[in-house]
Amino acid sequence: MIEPKFPSLNALRAFEAAARHMSVKLAAEELYVTPGAVSQMLKTLEGQLGVTLFDRVNRGIVLTEAGRDFLPPIRNAFRQIAEAARRVGDTSDSGLLTVSVTPFFASAWLVPRMKGFQEAHPRIDLRISTSNTLADFSRSGVDVAIRHGLGRYPGLRSHHVVAVEMVPVAAPALVEQFGLPDGAANLARWPRVHDADRQGWQLWFEAQGIENVGPVRGPSFDDPALLAAAIASGQGAGLLPAAMVAQDVGEGRLVKLAPAVKMNAFAYYLVYPEASHDRPKIQAFRDWIISVAAREEG
Repeated sequence: MIEPKFPSLNALRAFEAAARHMSVKLAAEELYVTPGAVSQMLKTLEGQLGVTLFDRVNRGIVLTEAGRDFLPPIRNAFRQIAEAARRVGDTSDSGLLTVSVTPFFASAWLVPRMKGFQEAHPRIDLRISTSNTLADFSRSGVDVAIRHGLGRYPGLRSHHVVAVEMVPVAAPALVEQFGLPDGAANLARWPRVHDADRQGWQLWFEAQGIENVGPVRGPSFDDPALLAAAIASGQGAGLLPAAMVAQDVGEGRLVKLAPAVKMNAFAYYLVYPEASHDRPKIQAFRDWIISVAAREEG
């Protein structure tokens, strides 16, 4: 079987540009060649394919049915080539690294320390994208994410970064109803609101040496700001980072129910796809953030 001759890449580019602009002249300007050169490339391509791709009408062009069928796969092929080129470029130890992070962690921890990363890796530019939901790495353009929880994300590699002090708080109206707890065990009878993993309270009780506090009941939130709003509206007691609620506690909008506790498993984690593990930019950011966190904790 004789393999068909592969069309010239320049001819395919001319076809795609002419079809996009519906103009030989504009395609020529985009490709920095003459209109005559574009016309010749289109004629050669049509000869190779054995079909007419354009009808010439009123000193212009329109796609034939064959041209309309041919255009989508050619466009898709050029997109795939461009994406492959981008991915190859992204493997270098330079360029843009997009980090998805919660607003609280970005302002309270990451941003004040970013200067150290830039000094250590001047060829890598960080783009900080704030969100409370885990990034869709296949579609969002995010390279790495930092999320608070237990670090269990299927299909993703996870690295413990830093545990923060968590404190149980409630609205003043709820405290009036139940009274200030005289011990951690007393909170087991309170209505409670939860993080997305719904395990924060369990870990907090275990850290106090308390087990078997009953089933996990009450609403859960994947956004700390929504969790804080639910607590402030009196829906239940909740666990939040001590630094996040310090001002609200100090000004009386929330009441601290027990001392803050640092739970190592319930922490901020750096996560990214398994396939990205060896990318130099990700390695550089991973090594930097883990080392900074370890040094400060030590």
